[in-house]
Amino acid sequence: MNDDSDTGVAPPRLRLRIVFGEDAMLGPGKADLLEGIRDTGSIAAAGRRMGMSYKRAWSLVETMNTAFHAPLVTSSRGGAKGGGATLTETGETVLMHYRKLQEIAAEAGSARISALCALLADRSDGK
Repeated sequence: MNDDSDTGVAPPRLRLRIVFGEDAMLGPGKADLLEGIRDTGSIAAAGRRMGMSYKRAWSLVETMNTAFHAPLVTSSRGGAKGGGATLTETGETVLMHYRKLQEIAAEAGSARISALCALLADRSDGK
């Protein structure tokens, strides 16, 4: 795929969402949240990094924790030692599989994405 940085137009991106039945899904936002928790050790910090409220971040964590056979995130309340959150082994595995699927999909779809881009109207005018 071409990088359109010289035209000021962002390159196309592929967003992968996996839907498990009626009420469980995993997509880029939840994966980014898991990554943020892994990197910061905090649900609140991961949410802030994404411009998300703590309540929303915690709600997504609860949703993911109940969707899988084992929790993806464990947390401890604040206090003298401070609270925190970490990815469980299942959380690390889920994140790894999702990121690998993204990589595979992007690689497999790059020629088709380029073909679609070639059919787009001129976007250099910012519209």
